[in-house]
Amino acid sequence: MAIAAAGGGGGGRFLARIVDSSEPSSSAAKSSASGPSMASRLCFHFPTRRYQSPCSLSMNGCEGDPAAPIGTTETRTFPAVATPGLAVDRLGSAVASLKARPSPGSGSGIIRLQVPIHEKVEAIDWLHSQRQLLPRCFFSGRNAGGNSDCFLEPSPVVGGNGNGNGNGNGRLGRRAEHRLVSVAGVGSAVFFRRIRPFSYEDWLSIKRFLSTSCPFIRAYGAIRFDARSNVSPEWEAFGSFYFIVPQVEFDELEESSMLAATIAWDDALSWTWERAINSLEATINQVSSLVMKLRKQVPKAFILSNNHVPGKNYWDLAVKRALQMINGDDSALIKVVLARSSRFLTATDIDPITWLACLQIEGENAYQFCLQPPNAPAFIGNTPEQLFHRTWLSISSEALAGTRARGESVASDLQIELDLLSSPKDHLEFTIVRESIRRKLETVCSGVVVEPRKAIRKLSRVQHLHAVLAGTLKSEDDEFDILSSLHPSPAVCGFPTEEARLLIAETEVFDRGMYAGPVGWFGGGESEFAVGIRSALVGKGLGALIYAGTGIVEGSNPSSEWDELEIKISQFMKLLKLEVPSRQELMT
Repeated sequence: MAIAAAGGGGGGRFLARIVDSSEPSSSAAKSSASGPSMASRLCFHFPTRRYQSPCSLSMNGCEGDPAAPIGTTETRTFPAVATPGLAVDRLGSAVASLKARPSPGSGSGIIRLQVPIHEKVEAIDWLHSQRQLLPRCFFSGRNAGGNSDCFLEPSPVVGGNGNGNGNGNGRLGRRAEHRLVSVAGVGSAVFFRRIRPFSYEDWLSIKRFLSTSCPFIRAYGAIRFDARSNVSPEWEAFGSFYFIVPQVEFDELEESSMLAATIAWDDALSWTWERAINSLEATINQVSSLVMKLRKQVPKAFILSNNHVPGKNYWDLAVKRALQMINGDDSALIKVVLARSSRFLTATDIDPITWLACLQIEGENAYQFCLQPPNAPAFIGNTPEQLFHRTWLSISSEALAGTRARGESVASDLQIELDLLSSPKDHLEFTIVRESIRRKLETVCSGVVVEPRKAIRKLSRVQHLHAVLAGTLKSEDDEFDILSSLHPSPAVCGFPTEEARLLIAETEVFDRGMYAGPVGWFGGGESEFAVGIRSALVGKGLGALIYAGTGIVEGSNPSSEWDELEIKISQFMKLLKLEVPSRQELMT
């Protein structure tokens, strides 16, 4: 069983033959002759410029035996310190002490060393201070109260017995001051990546390194929207999926912080204890002890050029053709989500972490994320949409569909809300999403509840129709089934799923990559994934590729849907400057 998209087939029924005269003919590359007949796919090639300070490479956990148990699983918590700098010193000493001792007796294991910090420091400030150490990741929960009910009850120790059940292991609980708010990480104690679609065996390989006794050992990452579609160069480093357990991690808590280092080894993968401890030591030596407060308002980046893929002409034709299918008698298609990639080439390189910090201002009711493999661009986003959140056997998901801009006044905002609630077109789109998720949850859950059935979720720039669904899994092993069935949802793909996926593959002339795919983390007793929308791929020499999509159903209008795309990328557009820079501005 695999999360995969029916990326082709059907003989290229229509839109592959449509040519958009508004776009350069040289911008698209034909798909492989051996592959399915599809629309030409536009590829963005990154300059061969290396990113700064890559951390040491580690082992790919997918290459191990997913059924082989890990020998050692342990968390060691040290006494709290006042500042991040002191925490770096404490971790450095702890790693040096481990290195001086005999290696653990087991041939595989994972150990987390963590130092609580009295001072509350924002995780994104810490990440920005790390001089672009790669790989790196960031994940921030949507709610002000934190993205997790998980916290650490500190048990200060200097050593541990290494069996995963004794001294120093954190305990799950619900003290508000220790709830996780945001997590930032650099390096990878172990990573998970393959070219083929994410499978049950890959899920087991990740879970092999996780434990309910060590709740803060988590694997952060993302999965492609369509694992069977052709991969463009800008997405190659991500594979079909990419997850990391960070080597060095900074946890922002409600009222404090924590710095942690994780070492993982497996002799069967030729990644021994000695290699792992040396790699961790090298990464810690590159970690900055000084954390500078990051400004969340930065000078706008000048746009040198921009290009929408597809352009407006092709978009209108694509939407009209989709509507012909939806309204026709010979197609089961009810909804399809068509997307657009907008490339903005800027006069100066964009710092993805600075951009993400600026997006946080608008993200009070959204997830923020960043994922950047070595020598690759950064995938960043500010998404309001939850795919699922699991705590033990309890699971929740959401339906989100229908979009309107926010009003300029309280009265106009209320009028727009009422218009959205009463719109037949948006009600149809929303009902398709909600009922599809409900049916999928019912296949592996008992007692599925939908409450509220239809409400409004307001964000800083847009508002959506919204519902919350919850149920109880029959087994924690059903987590993979939930992930593989909920993705892709009708909110980002369409309905029925296979018909919509086929139309997307035939129509779209760019690689979605991780856009609209699952992005989040796996943990021992808890996991959480958002949907990677409202996102961008940011790289040196590239500028930014900004992605947005909109649902096409009966009653959709091409121009209105194009306007919706503009609304959805507006949070990124505020960071860009449209006028041409002067010579003096380019030189400063």
